[in-house]
Amino acid sequence: GWGEKCVEAVVSTQSTGAIFRYDGLSVSQTENFLRPETIESLFVMYRVTRDPVYREWGWNIFQAFERVTRTCFGYSTVQDVTNVNTALLDKMESFYLAETLKYFYLLFEDDFSVYSFDQIVLNTEAHPLPIIKDYKGYY
Repeated sequence: GWGEKCVEAVVSTQSTGAIFRYDGLSVSQTENFLRPETIESLFVMYRVTRDPVYREWGWNIFQAFERVTRTCFGYSTVQDVTNVNTALLDKMESFYLAETLKYFYLLFEDDFSVYSFDQIVLNTEAHPLPIIKDYKGYY
């Protein structure tokens, strides 16, 4: 299905940061900024379905990050995910540590009470906000 094609493209191009067009998954932006959206999606799909394939895909992506983007000082933006011999840029976006790694952790956390969807909502920065069920006030 579509998810398998996306993950295959991510792992084969060593990227979760590439921007793919929907016409056969061609790459329209070749940089990999270590963005969190793919891992976030895998986390949500795993929590909703409990299908282990989402963890398998996440593990493949994590291994690709470790293999390609890890440096002695952290992790690096990849200049061109379509080129196996691409340069690593001297840049690591803060969201890699703040969001991407958080979603990797949550994807592989076995205790579903950690960030339970019944108790919290994650904002766009992956910060947990409690669900207040008995709120009687108005904004």
